[in-house]
Amino acid sequence: MRVLVTRPAEDGAQTAALLQAMGHQALLAPLLTTHFLAVPAPALDDVQAILATSANGVRALARLSPRRDIPLFAVGPQTTEAAEAAGFASVRNADGDAHALANATAQWAAPDKGTLLHISGEESGGVLGESLTALGFVLRRAVLYRVDAADNLPLQAVTALRQGAVDAALFFSPRSARVFAALAVRDRIPLGGVTAVCISPATAAGLAGGAFAAIRIAARPNQDALLACLSG
Repeated sequence: MRVLVTRPAEDGAQTAALLQAMGHQALLAPLLTTHFLAVPAPALDDVQAILATSANGVRALARLSPRRDIPLFAVGPQTTEAAEAAGFASVRNADGDAHALANATAQWAAPDKGTLLHISGEESGGVLGESLTALGFVLRRAVLYRVDAADNLPLQAVTALRQGAVDAALFFSPRSARVFAALAVRDRIPLGGVTAVCISPATAAGLAGGAFAAIRIAARPNQDALLACLSG
């Protein structure tokens, strides 16, 4: 199967390798680019746990601080892998989305044990803060990176789509789905032969109005479940 991968370049390369091992052909088409911000390292002395909702947040923190001794609660497998690769000594995996991370954090931490630090991008939502504050936790947010959207799809991807040489397209976030949908409409890219595979219902909603052959949603919001949809 010929699969379009819309993740940022670094993560997309990892997904492409997995696709190749599964016998698929990957075509990289990054729709989002991560930029780490030139900001001071966040204060950690009062922090009982770090909450990470993306691998980019982990990478951004690792660039700024040498501390690896504070427990890190990760939203899912990819973020967990990034934290372990960065050397964090204690990493726990919520294996879900921001709601799952909030629920898991309430089990793994206690309001009277210290502040929770959410390492995030500029556009991160408020699910963690709202959920955990309501439970009595003090949560501080550290904005460490931003993600810019592409102005155009890569020429190679456009050509492949126009030639009917793409069987499926993978979408890992609502924002990447919205960017793709807008560019496809603007550039009148045919999608009738393409199956969209989305990591969550919210991501699928970002493709509203797209004339795909089908839209599939992963059983769980992680990469393994997403890739499993290709054989469905």
